[in-house]
Amino acid sequence: MKLRVVVTLKPGVLDPQGKAIQHALGSLGFDGVADVRAGKIFELDVADGTSDEAVRDMCEKLLANTVIENYRVEHAA
Repeated sequence: MKLRVVVTLKPGVLDPQGKAIQHALGSLGFDGVADVRAGKIFELDVADGTSDEAVRDMCEKLLANTVIENYRVEHAA
């Protein structure tokens, strides 16, 4: 079973990487970018029947820092 875990910073958490990307885009002439938030995507190939609880544990114990990040799990085709 293929899963995609998308990890993003929670609203209100400063994102220096996003600001650096925004600045770089402006330097390249892309002036219409109002904000950038950087995140992470993990693609997992797990055994069929892996429980939602096991996937949640993977996310909360390793893939996302739940103090400052949100995550969502998508079932990839």
